[in-house]
Amino acid sequence: MAKIKVLLADDQELILESLHIVLSMEPDLEIVGLAKNGEEALQGCERLKPDIVLMDVNMPVMDGVAATALIKERIPATKIVMLTSYKEVEYVVSALSYGAEGYLLKAIHPRDLAAGIRVVQAGGTLISQEMASKMIRNMTAAAPAAKNEFGLTAREIEVLHKLAAGLRNQEIAEALYLSEGTVKNYISTIYSKLNVKGRREAARKARDSGFMDPSL
Repeated sequence: MAKIKVLLADDQELILESLHIVLSMEPDLEIVGLAKNGEEALQGCERLKPDIVLMDVNMPVMDGVAATALIKERIPATKIVMLTSYKEVEYVVSALSYGAEGYLLKAIHPRDLAAGIRVVQAGGTLISQEMASKMIRNMTAAAPAAKNEFGLTAREIEVLHKLAAGLRNQEIAEALYLSEGTVKNYISTIYSKLNVKGRREAARKARDSGFMDPSL
């Protein structure tokens, strides 16, 4: 029986090595690659074609959410399980929207981690009821919001409000529980829909159109 090929992505070397050691003890798992950021994870997937990636959320160069989006676009057969801490669970919603098969908390017992990998390889998903509810709420937020002629979604208007208030991308990401890469994508879409080239112009156009507070 062929082994399940796994690629591990985490910027903390101790966690990376611990996962490598623990999962290598499972007879049906083969660790084919290690990555310390999302860019390395993407390159590893293109080169090694793993069955499953265990993907950390917060990593330098490229975060796990952005890497998930690119991997799913370029190598859709690769399955991705996000590894997260309790405080990062909101970020997972973005990864799931890009096609990740689920998430596991870093505090999980190694035996349960291996079992989760097998579930995903067999075609299952690892999403809790709580996470499913958050996904539904996010889908609702992604619907076009009323009273704006540009077709901006409720989430895009949230980002636009923060942008107009002078927040940097990282601050917007923290405020809305998104990855910085996702915020950049939202801003790019907002500029395109408003047909503007910068933050001040975007905020001015939104105010002039009457769907944003004129005081911003």
